[in-house]
Amino acid sequence: MKIQDIKIGKISTALKQPYRVGKRFLTFSDEIVIKMISDTGEVGYGSAAPTPSITGETENSIIGAINYIKPEIIGLDIDNLEEIMKVIHNSMHANNSAKSAIDVAIYDLLCKKYGVPLYKFLGGYKTSLTTDITISNGTVEQMVTKSLEAVMDGYTYLKVKVGNHIDLDIERVKAVRKAVRRGIKIRVDANQGWRPKEAVSIIRKFEDMDLDIEFVEQPVVAWDIDGLKYVTDNVETKILADEAVFGPADAFKIIERRAADLINIKLMKCGGINNAIKIYNMAENMGIRCMMGCMLESRIGITAAASFAASKSNMIKADLDTMLLFEEDAIVGGASIAGKTISLNDSPGLGIEELIGWHEIF
Repeated sequence: MKIQDIKIGKISTALKQPYRVGKRFLTFSDEIVIKMISDTGEVGYGSAAPTPSITGETENSIIGAINYIKPEIIGLDIDNLEEIMKVIHNSMHANNSAKSAIDVAIYDLLCKKYGVPLYKFLGGYKTSLTTDITISNGTVEQMVTKSLEAVMDGYTYLKVKVGNHIDLDIERVKAVRKAVRRGIKIRVDANQGWRPKEAVSIIRKFEDMDLDIEFVEQPVVAWDIDGLKYVTDNVETKILADEAVFGPADAFKIIERRAADLINIKLMKCGGINNAIKIYNMAENMGIRCMMGCMLESRIGITAAASFAASKSNMIKADLDTMLLFEEDAIVGGASIAGKTISLNDSPGLGIEELIGWHEIF
């Protein structure tokens, strides 16, 4: 089976409510979706979510990067995974979301060739996982209300977004913990919003108030590895590295210095499944646990991420709730989500059957 063509398209889906990305609020998700066509007529699917404030990629840059890589891999045998990945990652610097779309489509095709679901191909550890749900920044009252609604809907893990106002951040987390029972796990995402000494002070206050925080995600700016290590070394609460880890080289620096207790792997950040495996293996070998995260992704990206997460025993946490934000589901097949539970089926590859509203760009 050889790669014959890559068709680039787009799916636009309305969101149930505005979604904040950086300083912008999105009302639609515009996702680039590719169809990788083999010489046998089989189709592999991949997608890329533009997130300029995190990956630096826009819709147009993703399209341009895929078009740039495309002629480099046309004609390559799908079984020669090592060669294909080498070509993809040596073809251009960065552009990891675009590379992820191609990477996932390749794995989809490879699994279809051999008739196995992606999660089994990658390890097959389990068939389902539990995701948290994000409680976005807002007033204390708004965040408490959203938290209670989530708990009533059966969610047991809440990811509370903070990081834009220190005193208010403390009140937000304190109020959410007071509102929900102790069995509900609270994860705090500071979104790079604190300085190292501020982070230590805030987290110690959480500890002194016995708020029982499961972990704090990316408390300081991504480039400040020294600051991240300072926080990790000076609090009891576990610290998760997110924006600080894009590819394997970033992960190596974090792991080598023990700058974080946990690592968040996102396919859009690291360039796809092949690099995610490298990050995961380093972390596992050094006794560091991992979480699977996502951007504003549809069922294609979530299925790929969930398949990877479910396949590995050291992938103990999941933040894959963005499918809940869509007004309609444009993807037929793939993983199913029922509240906090994401389940994978035994269809080959991703199990995607149809794209509704997909229109070709190139």
